[in-house]
Amino acid sequence: MPSVRVARVVPDVTGVDKIFDYLVPEALIEQVRIGVRVRVPLHGRNVAGWVIEIGAPSAGLEISKIKSVIKVLGLGVTKEIVNLAKWATKRWAGRMRSFISTAAPATLISQVPSSRYMPRTLHHVSEAFEKIKVFGNGLITVAPLTNLTPLISSIACDGPTIVVMPTQHRVKLLAAALKANNYSVAQWPQDWAMAYGGVDVVVGTRSVVWAPVEKFVNIVVVDEHDDLLQEERSPTWHARDVAIERAARAGARCILLSPISSLSARKWAGDRTVVDNQNPWPEVLIIDRNKDEQWSRSLISSELIAELRDKSRRVVCVLNTKGRGRLTACGSCRNILRCEKCDAALNQLDKTKLDCPRCGESRPVICQVCGSSSCAVLKPGVARLREELEAAANRSVLEVTAATETVNERNSVFVGTEAVLHRVQNADTVVFLDIDSELLAPRYRANEIVATLIVHAARLVGRSSASPRILLQTHTPDNSLLVGLQSRDLSKYFVDDQMRRSMLKFPPFGSIAQVSGKGTKSFLDSLNETLEFSSVVQTMNKDTDNGLIRAASWQELTDVLSTAKRPAKSRLTFHIDPPRV
Repeated sequence: MPSVRVARVVPDVTGVDKIFDYLVPEALIEQVRIGVRVRVPLHGRNVAGWVIEIGAPSAGLEISKIKSVIKVLGLGVTKEIVNLAKWATKRWAGRMRSFISTAAPATLISQVPSSRYMPRTLHHVSEAFEKIKVFGNGLITVAPLTNLTPLISSIACDGPTIVVMPTQHRVKLLAAALKANNYSVAQWPQDWAMAYGGVDVVVGTRSVVWAPVEKFVNIVVVDEHDDLLQEERSPTWHARDVAIERAARAGARCILLSPISSLSARKWAGDRTVVDNQNPWPEVLIIDRNKDEQWSRSLISSELIAELRDKSRRVVCVLNTKGRGRLTACGSCRNILRCEKCDAALNQLDKTKLDCPRCGESRPVICQVCGSSSCAVLKPGVARLREELEAAANRSVLEVTAATETVNERNSVFVGTEAVLHRVQNADTVVFLDIDSELLAPRYRANEIVATLIVHAARLVGRSSASPRILLQTHTPDNSLLVGLQSRDLSKYFVDDQMRRSMLKFPPFGSIAQVSGKGTKSFLDSLNETLEFSSVVQTMNKDTDNGLIRAASWQELTDVLSTAKRPAKSRLTFHIDPPRV
C-alpha cells in the first residue's frame, strides 16, 4: 500500500456527479475498505458516501488539501458490485451513486448474520434446467401459468441463487413456496443483511440484481420481457442486461425465463433455448374487424356481444387510449394503411402525403392493397364505450383505470386501460377491443409491448375452468405476432421481428439515446457539426428540449456522450435504449 492511503468516495448526495479523495486516518485503516459506507466532509457539511477505491492520491492533488474520512457508518456494497456499477455507469450514461444506492441497505448495518445454507435430503430435478446446464447459460420458454417453484427449486439445488421478478406480489408467493421446500430465503430489500450473509435464494424485484451477494452460482430473471424490469428514470438500466453482465463477470450461470421472449434475450441466447411444454396457453382468437359492417363506428363486435350476453362468463375488456394516435384506413377496402418498411400505422399529414412516425418514411396517399386514394380515420368511441358495453351485455359494466384503488369483484364485466389486467382477480374472457392501437404504435418495441399485455391476459384467464379465451379485435389479422399466438407457433414472428429490427438498426442491433432538458438542440447540433461525432451517430431534434441519438452500438453511443462537449448552462438527461421510443 502507498505511504499515504486515500479512499475515493462517491457522496450520497443528489446531483453530485463526482468522486472525491479522502485521507484514511490510522485509526480507521482496518475498517475502511471498498464498499463500506462512510461519513466525510463536503462543502462545509458532513455527508454519507461509499468507498469505491483505495490507493494513492489522484495526480496533481496536494496532500495538505485532502480532508480525512470522519467515521465508518456501516456496510455498503461489495467490490464486485462497485466494479459492476462502473460498467453500468458507462452502459447507461448514468451516475455511480444511482447504482451504488440501489445495492446499499436503506438503514445502517454494521453486522450481518452468518450464512444459512440449508442441507437438503430431497433433490429437486427439472428437465429444462438440466438442458440449460449443458449450455451453461440460456433462455427457457415457459407458459404464462407455469408454476415456477419446481424449476427454481431445482436451480437452487445447484447452489446459491438470485431470482429477479417483475412484481412484489409474485416475489412473496415464490419466497413462501421456496421456504416450504426447506430453502433459506431472503426477500430483497427488507432482508438485506441475510442476503449479504448468505442464503440459498435471494428473491426480489428488479433491484435485487444488484444485491451484494458474495457467493452465488445462478441468476434467474423471470419474465425478462416485462417493462417493469427496466428503470424508467435515468439511468434506464435493465435487470436482464445487468444479470447477464454480472453472471459473466462472476463465472455464474444466467437463466432467462419468458412466455414470449424479447429480441434482446433471443439474440443473447442464440441456440441456447429450451422450451418447457407444461401448462398450455389459453385459446387465443383473432377477430377480423374488416369483416364487420360496423368497423368504423363501434368497437363492439358480434363475437364480443356473444361473450357479453353469456351471463355465466366474467369478461374483461381492454382499451389503451392514453397517448395513442388514431389509425388511418383505406376508405374503399378498409385495409389499415401501414409503412412498407417497418409496418407501423401511417399518419395522414395532408391530402397527398402519408407519414410513418416510427421510421420517418413518407409516401403518397395510396392504399397498398387496392390502390385507392380515399382514407378514413378510425375514431373509437371511448366516451360512450362503457354505455355501449352495458347496452350490449344487458348488465352493469365497471370501469377500471390506473386511478382505481379497489374493484368490486361482484361485477362480472369490466372495461379499462391495461390497469384492468392487474386490478381484476380473475376472468373467463379478456377482449382487447383495439389491439392495433398498440400493435401499430410508432415504437420500435410495439410488438413486445403487445406480447406483454397478452401474457398478463393469459394469466388472468388461465385459472378459469370455463373455456378461458383471449379475443384480439384487429384490422390487421395477418400480423405475424397475432397469427403466432393463435396457432401457438411464434417462429415466423421471431424471424420477422429480427429482420425488421436489424434492417432499421434498432436495439439490440443498435443503440438509441433519448435526450431531454435545457440545451438539447444545441448539443445535438454540435454533434452534427463535429466530424468526429457525426460519422458515428445520427441525431434528430423533436423540439428544443427533446431529441434522439442513434449509433451502431451502446459502446459507440456512450463514448460520444461522455466525450462530447456540452453547451454552457445545459441540463441534459439521457435515457439509453428506453422501452417506449
